[in-house]
Amino acid sequence: MRWHSFVLAAILAAASCLVAAQEQAFTNRSTELKDKGAPEGRTLATLPDNTSVKVVQRSGGWTRVEASGQSGWVRAFHLRFPTVVESSSSGGSMLGGLFGRPKQQQASIATTGIRGLSADDFKTANPDVAALGRLQSYRVDKGAAERFAREARLVSVSISYLMEEATSSKGRR
Repeated sequence: MRWHSFVLAAILAAASCLVAAQEQAFTNRSTELKDKGAPEGRTLATLPDNTSVKVVQRSGGWTRVEASGQSGWVRAFHLRFPTVVESSSSGGSMLGGLFGRPKQQQASIATTGIRGLSADDFKTANPDVAALGRLQSYRVDKGAAERFAREARLVSVSISYLMEEATSSKGRR
């Protein structure tokens, strides 16, 4: 009897892997389909908002998908995954779910878990000096920023920090 349970568990595990490998998702905004899972990857196509894709692989913040006859990588945050939610048809009775037929409702859930950097990532880091130079080229001095604000007719607004509000509200009690 135990052997049959083990075989059934193995079959169910294999089936769940196949289902996960062919998980459907939709783009939640217009997004670029890249040839590799990295910002510097070559753009193969632009997928419009709400494009149906088949998830093939996940790697960090990137997901390899198949869409419109093409395969490539998109940012994981640009996908949403539909799910089926079951609810009781008996109006909330605890036993209703056991004897009543559950209703199925379509829901969209967009959750993504991305792990952080490991110690090896820091050891093998390769700084992009050219990118840093480009970033520094956007820097402006205080005078240029004030000129821009005046020309754009921006208005200064003072906002207190949350910690200041918490401290001052404690003092008022």
